[in-house]
Amino acid sequence: ILHKGHKLLIQKAFEIAGKNGSVFIGISTGELLKKKNDVKSFEERKKTIEKYLNEKGFTLQVEIQSIKDKYGPSISGDFDAIIVSHETKKTAEEINRKRNQNGKKSLEILQIPFVLAKDGKNISSTRIKNKEIDAEGNIL
Repeated sequence: ILHKGHKLLIQKAFEIAGKNGSVFIGISTGELLKKKNDVKSFEERKKTIEKYLNEKGFTLQVEIQSIKDKYGPSISGDFDAIIVSHETKKTAEEINRKRNQNGKKSLEILQIPFVLAKDGKNISSTRIKNKEIDAEGNIL
């Protein structure tokens, strides 16, 4: 579910990329979704993101790709920065250690705050699926 927290990550990526940059968006698949139920297909989720990008007028070069593990292409790819939430910051630090071991430059780690619902708790796909909140954090 593309929710307010995901949108903030995407907006921050485009802000950081600037006018001539590019943005990579990874969509979790495979092992990363092993414990999740009722997840839409990769293609459906990709179309949702593309629709959002078009609605917002994000026109930079964008690559949307499936990622099957917590690293995706970040260890070996040609990236400058990684946008993370509190829950994924440790993975970004691990990515930088692996990049350094491979002779690659560290990524700038940009952490955004959790986006909270109207009840002060984190917005999450699980809470949306459980019909506690909607994708914008409104209480249902």
